[in-house]
Amino acid sequence: MSETIYNRIAMLRTERGISRRQLSEALGVHYQTVGYLERGEYSPSLHLALRIAEHFEVPVEVVFSIHPFPRIGADRPA
Repeated sequence: MSETIYNRIAMLRTERGISRRQLSEALGVHYQTVGYLERGEYSPSLHLALRIAEHFEVPVEVVFSIHPFPRIGADRPA
């Protein structure tokens, strides 16, 4: 059983024009941690996941999932 946690951190960060460093400072984590999270190389603690969702002002399930998120535009005809 895979324990991969999928996330939309990079998408949310980019949409809001926030750098990894800015997000890391807002969350109180090292900037490399944000990169590890975005690449799926690190799964956040529940506390950190909730803080990330709160920072983006969205429910936690908008940011994190145990299933891959659908690709944007994947359901549109070519």
